[in-house]
Amino acid sequence: MDWINRYIDQPLLHGAAGLLRSWHLRTRQPPELLEPTWNLVVLSFLLIASGQVMAGETFTLSVAALVMLALPSARKLLSAVKAGQGGYGAREYKSLRARAIAKREAEWSVRIIVLFASACLPFIARIDDPVGAYFMLGASIWFVLTGPLKAYLDAAEPPEPNEGDRMYSGVFHVG
Repeated sequence: MDWINRYIDQPLLHGAAGLLRSWHLRTRQPPELLEPTWNLVVLSFLLIASGQVMAGETFTLSVAALVMLALPSARKLLSAVKAGQGGYGAREYKSLRARAIAKREAEWSVRIIVLFASACLPFIARIDDPVGAYFMLGASIWFVLTGPLKAYLDAAEPPEPNEGDRMYSGVFHVG
């Protein structure tokens, strides 16, 4: 178990923390908006791909399934826009950090299971029906690209609020 923690889990947690930090630096958005944005990007890619491969009722069904998968992420992003959530300060940082520490300690096995499932799912799922095979391929791609990322982003150390925020003023000013 120590080997898995040292060589798989910890590097992925550090990578997720770096990804959150670079997201916050480049977009000036709160780090919790990275996951729904990535989910919508992956679903948009799958929508374009399904338009190239499917037609008729199967395409309509796949569009409906992709829209249903996109609704929670779109709702989260729209509620952030409506709330005017552009600020990421010390309060949000402390809240995200406490939640990440709790998830990091309590959900270690869940992250490993999700990682293992995302690695195996594309190879396990074989379907003879071509339409069913396309749906399963799309579901596998969606899960591989979003499942482990969500698990690791939730447990990663969030960036400090002054990273990427030039207007941030700390308690102490030196010089």
